[in-house]
Amino acid sequence: MKALRKLMALAIAGSFAAGAPQLALAQVTAKFAVTLPEKSHQGQGVAKFIELVDAKSGGRIKIKGFYGGALGNDVQVTSALQGGTIEFTVPQTTTLTGMVKEYEILDFPFLFADEQQAEKVLDGPVGDKLMAMLPAKGLVGLAYWENGFFNATNSKHPIAKVEDFQGLKFRSIQAKITQETIKALGAIPVPLAVPELYTALETRTIDGQGTPTAVIFALKLYEVQKYLSLTRHTYGAFIPLVSKKFWDGLSEADRKILKDAAIEARTFQRGVAREQAKSAQAAMAASGMQVNDVSGAEHERMRERVQPVWKMFIPSVGEGLYKDVMTQLGSK
Repeated sequence: MKALRKLMALAIAGSFAAGAPQLALAQVTAKFAVTLPEKSHQGQGVAKFIELVDAKSGGRIKIKGFYGGALGNDVQVTSALQGGTIEFTVPQTTTLTGMVKEYEILDFPFLFADEQQAEKVLDGPVGDKLMAMLPAKGLVGLAYWENGFFNATNSKHPIAKVEDFQGLKFRSIQAKITQETIKALGAIPVPLAVPELYTALETRTIDGQGTPTAVIFALKLYEVQKYLSLTRHTYGAFIPLVSKKFWDGLSEADRKILKDAAIEARTFQRGVAREQAKSAQAAMAASGMQVNDVSGAEHERMRERVQPVWKMFIPSVGEGLYKDVMTQLGSK
């Protein structure tokens, strides 16, 4: 009898042991909302991330991408992540400034001289410090990707000096720092979401806008804008986000898969962004768009013109964070 009970106990224990890995290997499905088209640098980064997650999870974690703003604009889908109805999105960090004001530091105009400076700040302690503020808002950040330096387009004339911004109706996002930057340069900010931008430019509801060159090309804005001016007035970073409600239900192993995939995709996505910026500029020039550079002296004049914006927002982001960024950039 004792032997029989022992065998039964072993059988029961064995059944629980067999069940444990089955729970760990549960299938996971999720939606990834993307504002830009699939062939954009943003879209290609998401596709690479999905591919890496699929490979690293052995096909257990299935993520479906919804591109071209199919599930809404950045503000809408970020809110959906907080509510748990969408699992992933990858907005520009500016989208987060309404809930985490410290992210405004990344939108200081003319903050970074080049991509390497941006990487140094984003991939270091400052980027980590900012990301640590997101879980309290129902979001989890995985990495920082690249949107690129913003350049100005418009239908009126080339922008070669700061005075050329004067009076232009210029597309803005909702973030106050973006609107203040446009005003400081002399233009008139008009808040618009990406899906509305092409039509607004085509109908001359607005005169111009500022986005990275690859995005200008991906959205086909060269069809409705005559001039591209290489102002490089702001650097834009994307941030792959996960709904915290979704994240909290994942195992530690699956969280690591997502984090590792986002970081691995980062190198690929940044490379695509930089290559697309070069090829897009050449393609748009070949199509008849007039492209002009901005001299070093005029670029510095633009930078000086927006210094009041820096002073306006340093108290908002905090002196400590501002000094951290300046230290990271090697400034006093």
